[in-house]
Amino acid sequence: MPAPIEDYALLGNCRSAALVSRDGSLDWLCLPRFDAPAVFAALLGNEENGRWRLAPCDPVELSERQYLQDTLVLETTYTTATGRARVLDLMPLGDANSVIRIVEGLAGETNFEMDLVMRFDYGRSVPWVEKLDPLTLSAVAGPDRLILCSTVSTHARDHHTVSRFRVAAGERHSFSLRHQPSHLPVQPDCDISDALERTLGRWQAFADRCPDVGRYSAQVRRSLLTLKAMTYAPTGGIVAAVTTSLPERVGGERNWDYRYCWLRDATMTLLAFMNLGYFDEAQAWREWLLRSVAGNPEQMQIMYGLAGERDLQEYSLPWLAGYEHSQPVRVGNAAAGQRQLDIYGEVADAMAQAIKGGLPRHPRSSAIARLIMPYVESIWREPDEGIWEVRGGTQHFVHSKVMAWVAFDRAAGLAGTTEEDRERGQHYRHVADEIRREVCERGLDAQGRFFVQAYGSEEMDASLLQIALTGFLPADDPRFLRTLEQIEQRLLKNGLLMRYDSDSCSDGLTPGEGTFLVCSFWLADVYVLLGREAEAQALYERLLGLCNEVGLLAEQYDPAGKRMLGNFPQAFSHIGIINTALNLHRAECPARDRARCG
Repeated sequence: MPAPIEDYALLGNCRSAALVSRDGSLDWLCLPRFDAPAVFAALLGNEENGRWRLAPCDPVELSERQYLQDTLVLETTYTTATGRARVLDLMPLGDANSVIRIVEGLAGETNFEMDLVMRFDYGRSVPWVEKLDPLTLSAVAGPDRLILCSTVSTHARDHHTVSRFRVAAGERHSFSLRHQPSHLPVQPDCDISDALERTLGRWQAFADRCPDVGRYSAQVRRSLLTLKAMTYAPTGGIVAAVTTSLPERVGGERNWDYRYCWLRDATMTLLAFMNLGYFDEAQAWREWLLRSVAGNPEQMQIMYGLAGERDLQEYSLPWLAGYEHSQPVRVGNAAAGQRQLDIYGEVADAMAQAIKGGLPRHPRSSAIARLIMPYVESIWREPDEGIWEVRGGTQHFVHSKVMAWVAFDRAAGLAGTTEEDRERGQHYRHVADEIRREVCERGLDAQGRFFVQAYGSEEMDASLLQIALTGFLPADDPRFLRTLEQIEQRLLKNGLLMRYDSDSCSDGLTPGEGTFLVCSFWLADVYVLLGREAEAQALYERLLGLCNEVGLLAEQYDPAGKRMLGNFPQAFSHIGIINTALNLHRAECPARDRARCG
């Protein structure tokens, strides 16, 4: 049985990621990249689907864990009756795809056990394992090879690789597990100490560039590191999460593969980077975007693979039981074929903010925009599946129309100074005004009091908070204020927001899910806009309190069960931590100090 979602910590090397539980079990790892078949899949099944546990044999009296400084090097300290020791877990930054685990004795003597269960193809394939020398073994299955190098001897037991050893104060033992193609010669092991110091230094150097944001600086840096770890360094693509099929309702079917690059999620991540001054990441993402969306604008997708791949066919893995028996376990995502109008607004907003932030205009971006904007103009009146990717049919979602307005509003603002550019900008402004008129006529409830989820609907949707956050209408517009009241009355659950009521909304799936964390961050942002800073701060503190002890959040939270739900860690949630902290920090600064506050 896997651990609770909130019990996991993240390891990453900007190519792939691993999840390690509090008891020292590494239960999820995809190699050589985020969306590759998992070599450890116990998270979605059991230990026979692959895991790597390293922990004391004797009863643990106390265990504590933290990241070393502002890095992704995880330190877990164990105290037993006979001694105290720590385990350092890391994925070294660089070209290699490996996990290093270091055991160091701190006091007395501690007995440890290592249990390595290597499986390929999401836990289905048992590899051929052989020793290359007394301290090195190879595991091969088809195109993949894992190499384990250790400073203690190991032996086979029932298709597991195990070891028992003792570490005394001042002693160190290490394990290095690396991936490589099986047809290539075995690559030499890295220098463990050098890899540790280099990785600590590179993560710390990245975090040191983060500006001070007042009382929430530590949480912001941790979320920034988490988002950086979810960036695929070779291409600049940003994944929505590092896992697949962690359930939005335990035992339910709302289990999706998030190891891809949604334009929406990646754009919001990009904005968080830029808000903190990280424009190198913004430039890399923009290059990824322009490569991925190049071609016929009608073929532009809402999501892509890490290198811009378009074929993300969805299928299930029946041999995996699912997290706490939540079926199906999915790979790929059929939402790649959906129409979601909001992505055009998200991308346009990001491009506008990048230019305002000083990022030079890309020569190809204007040409692509001249192709995409006429296409958006031709489709914005049509229904879509919306931001929440419903599978119950298309609707005229109000949020989608609002974000289509954002696309034309931002494009108008970016228009150049030539006569042709001015005419184009005026046309974009005309289309934006037309969209706003329609939304304000058709997007309200039957009595015209407040906005609703979709034209003709009476349902409420947390995405309507974006009406104020995007500038579509002022936050103090009476229609928006009444919408906010409806959201608070109908979607707040134990002080946290649901994205919509899945019991009454027809989204094509079995009802039931947790509160959607990014929506609560949006609510706090709206409170800031309205000058309700005390309420914003109280909600933000409540959300920070949901983070686990190493500062990570999943997509959703179940207030009744007091547990995280959905894929983990979730970019959306960590974007919320950053942006709301910035909004609160700016609100707390006196007007004369706002430039200094950022």
